[in-house]
Amino acid sequence: MSPKVFISHASEDKPRFVTAFATRLRENGVDAWLDRWEILPGDSLVDKIFEEGLKDAQAVIIVLSSFSVSKPWVSEELNASMVARLSKGTKIIPIVIDDCDVPEALKSTLWERVPDPGDFEEPLRRVLAAIFDVRKKPYVGEPPEFVREATDGIDGMASVDSMVLKRVAEYDLRNNSHIVEPEDIFSDLDILGLTRQQILDSIEILDSEGIFEVSRYMGGGPDRFGCHVRLTPFGFEKYCSAELDNYEQLKEQCAGLIVNEEVHDNQSLAEKTGAHIRLIEHILDVFESNELIATSKYLGGNIAIHSVHAKFRRMLS
Repeated sequence: MSPKVFISHASEDKPRFVTAFATRLRENGVDAWLDRWEILPGDSLVDKIFEEGLKDAQAVIIVLSSFSVSKPWVSEELNASMVARLSKGTKIIPIVIDDCDVPEALKSTLWERVPDPGDFEEPLRRVLAAIFDVRKKPYVGEPPEFVREATDGIDGMASVDSMVLKRVAEYDLRNNSHIVEPEDIFSDLDILGLTRQQILDSIEILDSEGIFEVSRYMGGGPDRFGCHVRLTPFGFEKYCSAELDNYEQLKEQCAGLIVNEEVHDNQSLAEKTGAHIRLIEHILDVFESNELIATSKYLGGNIAIHSVHAKFRRMLS
């Protein structure tokens, strides 16, 4: 069914705008109701306008001009149309064709301005969009790369912070680096849809939350971030628990090897579990921070376990 639209206007505006505009509406699938087409000699004006024109209208176009704003008849139609909108959701579309005062009842409604009543194709398109409820919006694209990287983000963390933590931890794991240069892992800011300042803000936030330890320096050139980042044991644990499959099982396996098989160095644990040496080092840090073991660390990255607490043995018994 074509949407029915009632056009409220002053008769003086018919020849210069209303008739042509209503005709174009009908040519574009709108059942535009105009008195000159609907009311014949002998018809009741009140019945025709209020019972036929306004009663079933999905929208009411109110043509505002220097003529119409002073017409009591248009004012009556405006009052009836406002009542219709309140009772059944009729859409009100004011069209302003002159430099005139907009009635108080319409000041909170978005109106369409027609600077030249003889040239209204662009306003016509917008009015048609309003009648048919067609809203032109840009295509919804893919989220920025940093959001996609953090889609399965770490609980309780903002997307950018989750992504920064993941990248630092993954780089540390791959390279056994301990200290990470941000410029080594954030050379794709354009692809990520992030700025250098957003990365620096995230690093500062993660530092304040005890996830990173940050050392800052002056200089280094425009391509430098001016800081070094080191994962804290707390930050590494947060990453591992959220992102590494079978991480808890790996900790249990290491605990069994230490307590039951007396495997007491990081190299042997890495060989027996097949885990990365940096991950084994972190697990030993976790055990030591919980006072389950005591270790000695040597140059070259070797770690020796020289004491296993009784409560560790009891936990596995």
